[in-house]
Amino acid sequence: MLSRLISHDLPRSRILAVLLVLVFLGLAAAPFLFPGVKALNVAAKILIFIVLVAAFDLLLGYTGIVSFAHTMFFGIGAYGIAIASTRMGAGWGALAVGLVAALAVSLVLALAIGLFSLRVRAIFFAMITLAVAAAFQTLASQLSQFTGGEDGLTFRMPEWLSPSFEPFENDFLGVTVDGKIFSYYLLFVACVVLVLALLRIVNSPFGRVLQAIRENEFRAEAIGYRVVVYRTMSSVLSALFACAAGAMLAIWLRYNGP
Repeated sequence: MLSRLISHDLPRSRILAVLLVLVFLGLAAAPFLFPGVKALNVAAKILIFIVLVAAFDLLLGYTGIVSFAHTMFFGIGAYGIAIASTRMGAGWGALAVGLVAALAVSLVLALAIGLFSLRVRAIFFAMITLAVAAAFQTLASQLSQFTGGEDGLTFRMPEWLSPSFEPFENDFLGVTVDGKIFSYYLLFVACVVLVLALLRIVNSPFGRVLQAIRENEFRAEAIGYRVVVYRTMSSVLSALFACAAGAMLAIWLRYNGP
């Protein structure tokens, strides 16, 4: 079943494929190999930034689009979780609402930016995304009644993800299993699923069209591909994955600010 899931999705280089598997195996065992709050925090942030960088690679590495709005979508994901958890209280429902709302906002923004901007030259598109990202940062700072302004928002997580939650009396392999460990493995599962999804995308016919556009967009258009549509779809997908990475960061930190 696993072989079917990742069939043809791993990097073509065997060395890269082995390294990818080893990285995830190391991250899976990180809480027990490197016990301690600081080491766990580093491992969790590695998981988050793997998703963020992989999403940007879809945009820049596979489509050849330079965007300065990538971290804006990352922030939208984090603010979605933070605002929903602050308004609705600690609960899985708040996390679901925050994530869905953030993904919806990211979808609309990425679609608008893509449809109105991807027809221009690359440098102008980059400047447009920079302006939009700067405007979002200003809004996040000024709308303090929703975002907490410069102070940001601190919020609580569901009981199972709370550091004070300890379901077992005894340690497991010398590590206290608490809500922080559960939070880490929630991020780990999310990271694996999202990376596999990205690998599936870039190794699909859609991904090969993106690579063709990156190499020569005029030739790709000449053979019948609607370049603007494919570039817009790439921009939207990248934004959604970046948004998910931002949500992961908010869940881990239980805080978000500009």
